[in-house]
Amino acid sequence: MATHFRVSRSLALIVAVISIGIVTAYLALPILTLFLHSNPALFISSLSEPKVIDALVLSLITSAIAMVIIVIVGTPAAYFHSRLEYPGKNIVDILIDLPLVLPPAVAGLALLLMYGRMGLFGQYLHIYGIDIGFTIIAVIMAQIFVASPFYLRQAKALFRQLDPSYEQTALSLGGSPLFIFATIVLPLTFEGLLSGLVMTFARALGEFGATIMVAGNLPGVTQTMPLAIYGAMEGDFNTAITISILLVLISFGIMAIISVLTKRRGLLA
Repeated sequence: MATHFRVSRSLALIVAVISIGIVTAYLALPILTLFLHSNPALFISSLSEPKVIDALVLSLITSAIAMVIIVIVGTPAAYFHSRLEYPGKNIVDILIDLPLVLPPAVAGLALLLMYGRMGLFGQYLHIYGIDIGFTIIAVIMAQIFVASPFYLRQAKALFRQLDPSYEQTALSLGGSPLFIFATIVLPLTFEGLLSGLVMTFARALGEFGATIMVAGNLPGVTQTMPLAIYGAMEGDFNTAITISILLVLISFGIMAIISVLTKRRGLLA
């Protein structure tokens, strides 16, 4: 019996090592290859190129703006959605999650048909000289569309898990809804919201498909880092690698932050 147990345990250990090794290698080796095709001198020299700087600055600015808008609009929306029961709530849940599974190109086309110069809504803005398509505004709108579910899902779950008795007690003591939300709800869910926010920023930073459909790939105007990689693949492979490495480093840093926040939440819980 003991021998059979040792054999079974050894077999399980072998399967574990092989399966984890395969998964890790499959995910890590392509990323490692990016670094192997570059070197510090080439990386630094490519960083100084105007198109790299423009793409980096544009990506960071638009992603930050998208993140701020998502927080300002999405936080109260997620809170009330989690606390209230209303007709069509399940449909709203599906619509909030839909961009997660919707092909980005479809999202971009939908945005273009809505807000483009000849779009359902955009045609009326065009009458007044306001064009959204193929502008920096379109970049931000595309990022909001594809990235908002990452924050909204997290916020909904956190608010739903929060015991309403905290709010009810504060309300019975004379606290206003806004005061209670700011001093009780937000502090108790802050780290979880921050984790969702960081993931949202990462998704906005890496957005490609919807952006190229509704905003185009105009250098210095709408060309974010993913779009710059796409453009550089046609004739400047080193630049494409440099921008890719930048995105890998930023993404790795973001995931490290999320990992730390998640562990802290686990310890506090």
